[in-house]
Amino acid sequence: MLTGKGHRVSVLAVDPSSSTSGGSLLGDKTRMTELSRDMNAYIRASPTRGTLGGVTRTTNEAILLCEGGGYDVVLVETVGVGQSEFAVADMVDMFVLLLPPAGGDELQGIKRGIIEMADLVAVTKADGELLVPARKLQAEYISAMKLLRKRSKIWKPQVLRISARNGEGVVEMWDKMIMFRDLMLTSGELQQRRSRQQRVWMWNLIQENVLEHFRNHPAVRDQISSIEGKVLSGLLSPGLAADLLLKAFSDRH
Repeated sequence: MLTGKGHRVSVLAVDPSSSTSGGSLLGDKTRMTELSRDMNAYIRASPTRGTLGGVTRTTNEAILLCEGGGYDVVLVETVGVGQSEFAVADMVDMFVLLLPPAGGDELQGIKRGIIEMADLVAVTKADGELLVPARKLQAEYISAMKLLRKRSKIWKPQVLRISARNGEGVVEMWDKMIMFRDLMLTSGELQQRRSRQQRVWMWNLIQENVLEHFRNHPAVRDQISSIEGKVLSGLLSPGLAADLLLKAFSDRH
């Protein structure tokens, strides 16, 4: 639909990595058969490699590269995440939450967390036998979102129903995205959001590099195996073990 309107579309799909082997299927192109053959579309699948938040450590850089490469629509598809894992909200202009009907987790994110970060909520698979559950879930979220704190002063998050099978609601969803972009640009909120995201990005990089530096410090590296063993055997509590490693690090500085 988007490439037919003259857009160049990039899809950055994040696949979960196995906690056992570290591997990832990276099979996103197999379910995007039409898009993968489109010359105006680019699909890049990346493993999380243990990174929390449903994204990879290089997602921010990949977004910038796609924009620099002439892709005017960049879609970041994250892994299924919990209420507290929504790092992608600090990387994108618009955060869209997709909810399948009859998934057994209706209103689980309502109290706080991921639903408060959403600029748009889309109930998926709204067709066939799932149409009635999808309508029910949409009504529940519409009511619940009235009670939540808003991220934007000018945009009110909306809840839509969509179906990939028959295409219902897809055009309406894109129209809402365009409306959101225009409002955010006109008000200046989009630039403010991007500036805040740059600050978050900076601190995320600092945290990653500080932890890496800590792990590789000679005074810490020499003790990690021994202290981890004591924690596993119950001889040391995790808190005391952390204190010992931190003290070893600070004493050498």
